[in-house]
Amino acid sequence: MKILVVSWEYPPVVVGGLGRHVHHLAEALAALGEDVTVLTRRPSGTDASTHPTTDTMVNGVRVVAVAEDPPEFDFGVDMIAWTLAMGHSFIRAGLRHLGGDWIPDVVHAHDWLVAHPAVALAEFFDAPLVATLHATEAGRHSGWVAGHVNRQVHSVESWLANDADALITCSASMRDEVTELFGPHLPPVSVIHNGIDVSAWKFASRRERTGPPHLLFAGRLEYEKGVQDLIAALPVVQRMYPGATLTIAGEGTQHAWLHELTRTHSVAGAVEFAGRKNHDGLVSLMHRCDAIVLPSRYEPFGIVALEAAATGIPLVTSTVGGLGEAVSDGQTGWTFAPFDPAALATSVCAALADPVEASARSHRAAERLTEEFTWRVVAERTVAVFTAARRRPRRAIGRREIPLRPLPDRDPGV
Repeated sequence: MKILVVSWEYPPVVVGGLGRHVHHLAEALAALGEDVTVLTRRPSGTDASTHPTTDTMVNGVRVVAVAEDPPEFDFGVDMIAWTLAMGHSFIRAGLRHLGGDWIPDVVHAHDWLVAHPAVALAEFFDAPLVATLHATEAGRHSGWVAGHVNRQVHSVESWLANDADALITCSASMRDEVTELFGPHLPPVSVIHNGIDVSAWKFASRRERTGPPHLLFAGRLEYEKGVQDLIAALPVVQRMYPGATLTIAGEGTQHAWLHELTRTHSVAGAVEFAGRKNHDGLVSLMHRCDAIVLPSRYEPFGIVALEAAATGIPLVTSTVGGLGEAVSDGQTGWTFAPFDPAALATSVCAALADPVEASARSHRAAERLTEEFTWRVVAERTVAVFTAARRRPRRAIGRREIPLRPLPDRDPGV
C-alpha cells in the first residue's frame, strides 16, 4: 500500500510528542513492507532560496521536507497565517514530487495544522483520508475556547474530523472527546494507543535510597500539564521526606509563571528547572530519580509515561485521559485525580514509602510495554484502519456544511 503521511513535525523537526509518534509509526509501517512517503517541513527559519525542498530516503521512509515559504511569518505571532502558508507549500511540493508512478492509496493527516494540504491532496489523488487527532483545542483549554484564534483552530479541527474517511485517536477518552466535540456524523473512530521503542529506553532497577528523594517531571511546561499542582504538593511531600527535591525537565510558555510559583510555595531552593533534555539526558534523569510525577490536567495519551516505564522509574500519574488508560493504580504505578495537589502528594508519599512495591510495579509496567505498546502493533492496527477506509465509499469532501457545537465564550483563566 502506498501511504502518504502529512505531518508538520518529523525529525529533525520535533516540537513535541506528535513528531516522535509520526517518526516511529512511519518507520514501523515501512518495516511491515508498506510504501511510505512523509510530507513534512524543514526547520523554521529556512527558506527556498537557501534551503530548498529535499526528497530523501531515511530508514526505509521517503521524506519530502518542504522549504518554509515565506520565511517572515512567526508561528508564535501569526499562527493561522503561518499554518496556511505551510499548507500551501505542502500542496505545491506534493503536486511536484508525487504522482506519476507514485499515487497514494491513502492519505494520513496528523492534527489540524495539516488539514488543508491533507484534504486537498486526498481529493486530488482521489484517495481516502485518515486523520489522527492527537489533541483538541477545546481539550487543551479545559473545554473553553474563548479567543478568536482558538475558535479558528476548533473550526479547522471540526472540518478535518468530518471530512475524513476514518479517524484515529490515541485513547478511549480522546475518542469520547472527539465524538462529543465534532459528532454526531463523524466517520468511524478507532482507538490506537501510542507505541514505544523499548530498546531505546534502558531499564535500570531501583537502588536503595540513601538520602532525600528526588522527583522528576518531564514534558512541556504548559498549563494543561499540571506542573503547578506538583509544585503546590511539594511542601507536603517535604514534611514527610525532608530535603525532597524536584527536577523539571522541559520547556514551554509557563516557565516564568511556574518559576514564580516555586517562590510562592517556598520551594524554590528544592526545584531545578533543567530545560529540555536530549534522549540520553532524559534517560539519565529517569535512572537517577526515585519517581516520575505526571500531573496532567489534560492528556490525550501521555507517551512520557511509556518512556519512563521502560527505564524502570516508578510512575505517579493523574488519571486524566490516556494516562488513566496507560497506568493502572496498584499494578503499574500510583495514580491520583487531576487538579488535586493533596491527592498528588499522598500518591507520591505512598510510592516513596515502599521501595519494594515500587520496584514490583515498575517491572510490571515495563512488561506491559512489550505486549501492548510496541510500534509494530501500532502499525498493524493502523494498516487495518487504512484497509477499511479504502473499502468504504469515499465521503464527500468540501460539500457539506459542518455545524459547530456551541462552546463557552469566556475563559476561566489560568
